[in-house]
Amino acid sequence: MPDTSGERQSPRRRVPGPAKPPRPREPRGAVRRGPGPGPGARPVRRPSAPRPPAQRPLLLGSPRPRLRMVGFALTLVLLVFVGRLLQVQAVDASAYAAKAEQNRYVVHTLAAERGGITDRNGVALAISEDAYDITADPTMFTRKQLKVDDGPEQAAALLAPILGKNQADLVKLLLPENRELRYVRLAARQTPQVWKQIKDLKTALTNKAGADKNTVNVLAGVFADPSSQRVYPNGDLAAGILGWVNADGKGGGGIEQQLDKQLTGKDGKIRYAQSGGREVPTAGSTETPAVAGSDVELTIDRDIQWAAQNAITEQVKKSRADRGYVVVQDTRTGQILAMANSPGFDPNDLSTADAAAMGNAALQDAYEPGSTAKVMSMAAVLEENAATPLTHVVVPNRLHRGDRLFKDDIDHATWYLTLNGVLAKSSNIGTILATGQLGKTQEQANQVLYSYLRKFGIGGYTGLGFPGETRGILAAPDKWSTSQQYTIPFGQGFSINAMQAASVYSTIANGGVRVEPTLVRGSKGADGRFTPAAQPKKTRVVSEKTAKTVAQMLESVVGDEQGTGAKAAIPGYNVAGKTGTANRVDPATGRYRGYTSSFAGFAPADNPRITVYCSIQNATAGSYFGGQICGPIYKQVMEFALKTLQIPPTGARAANLPVDYKP
Repeated sequence: MPDTSGERQSPRRRVPGPAKPPRPREPRGAVRRGPGPGPGARPVRRPSAPRPPAQRPLLLGSPRPRLRMVGFALTLVLLVFVGRLLQVQAVDASAYAAKAEQNRYVVHTLAAERGGITDRNGVALAISEDAYDITADPTMFTRKQLKVDDGPEQAAALLAPILGKNQADLVKLLLPENRELRYVRLAARQTPQVWKQIKDLKTALTNKAGADKNTVNVLAGVFADPSSQRVYPNGDLAAGILGWVNADGKGGGGIEQQLDKQLTGKDGKIRYAQSGGREVPTAGSTETPAVAGSDVELTIDRDIQWAAQNAITEQVKKSRADRGYVVVQDTRTGQILAMANSPGFDPNDLSTADAAAMGNAALQDAYEPGSTAKVMSMAAVLEENAATPLTHVVVPNRLHRGDRLFKDDIDHATWYLTLNGVLAKSSNIGTILATGQLGKTQEQANQVLYSYLRKFGIGGYTGLGFPGETRGILAAPDKWSTSQQYTIPFGQGFSINAMQAASVYSTIANGGVRVEPTLVRGSKGADGRFTPAAQPKKTRVVSEKTAKTVAQMLESVVGDEQGTGAKAAIPGYNVAGKTGTANRVDPATGRYRGYTSSFAGFAPADNPRITVYCSIQNATAGSYFGGQICGPIYKQVMEFALKTLQIPPTGARAANLPVDYKP
């Protein structure tokens, strides 16, 4: 059989046969029956089940409009968030950051320690002690914070008796109108004992709140800032000089007010993070340290101040006077060793102080000096060579001048006095006659006398710059009334203060050179270095010769048996002094009522070192003459000062100038 595996066989061709007749078509649904079973027979087909009619498909709407709407809505939401984010992080970023800082961080002032005040020997007169300002955070007293409605009321009820404050006032502080306020001061400058009492109470409430959930620590928002409290160790000693410090820590009078900026220093600040009223140690803090104020050293001597204050206080009480003052001054330097007032006050407790006594009357009271002013008239007469201490002066019992009839303090027959005697016996008439020689006319004499009064410091400020100081009253000579032309020479018709009066006598004691009085020797700053005060201004008023002559004349006032100042004599010392008894103008009515009693002088008379001036206003019990009630004070204070400063007697004999002459 031939191999045909690799050949391509062509298809067989079918030879068409005879055509078959077509099969008759059976009706639909008829069963076709074929021949019986047998080989090649087809199986009989069963009729199929009828099909259900076909359903039409559900056609859905297009999803694109809905997607657009959802996308648009999401875009709007995102735009709002983006806009707000830009506002917070870009536009208002600094404002929100500042607000966050404000809520998180607390800034407290670190009060600078006030400088101390000492006397010339370093003895403390005013010091600052540790104290606390009791403060609160009002946001910690809200219902949201404490879970109670009456938190501020409860806290105020606990604090009021401790702080000595009104409960209703504390509630107002704890419920401020500004609900965002986080700092209020409940009480200033409280003692450490007060703060300890509050701390103990806070601790007790905290412990109780831990054990009992119904208990609330209503004092959790109460804190304390370190501060200082002004203390005056010597009570009322030198209170008129020192002044006081008010509730705001500012000087309210005296040196405390005058040198407030120097004493106060510069406050510092501390800034720290806090949470729940407590500092967060890990958050860090910034601090600007406070700079303490400078210490001030005064010229006064505490012991001499005590002696002067004790003496004037006793005499004012004994005489039932309105008030009195004593000034002690170093004649060479102008430094004030004491300036005492009575009545005074205790700057440690101003609640009991009399408002009328809280100033420095020795500088603030203006009054007519009386006969102590005659020393200026005599100095002018001598300097102008109008007379000498031995010039004879005939003094009648009455002298008619202008529209008035003048007299001395006592009736007397005609006196035949020297000019020295006029001063020793304190004759008003003799002084009028002597000063009348200062010019060819009364008007010229008035002008000359006025010029000397001004050079002595009358009608001007002393140079101390003290708060409330009066310059007194001295009208220009062309304004002097008819009576003033004759009363001013013997100390009526113009007014001065006690410091001015003392300065007049220090000028004579210092050889005719006026040295402006000083109260401050210097200051010591934070660096510990002492800075002396500026040198006082010096003015030549009269010649050294005139000053020495006037000093000798003043010795007669005290040393001569006819003098009016015998009660001021000090054994072993030559004393120069002058009495004064003037009609007093009542400040309340503006009319004369009562007397101003005074005594002024210096010692040793031939080598002066110390001036003492005393004045008492309106003595109503016992004598009102200056020599009687102020002379003894002069003696008491001068003796004490001489011993304290260890000034020995000179041993020189008194001048003993004649007082009178035989006609």
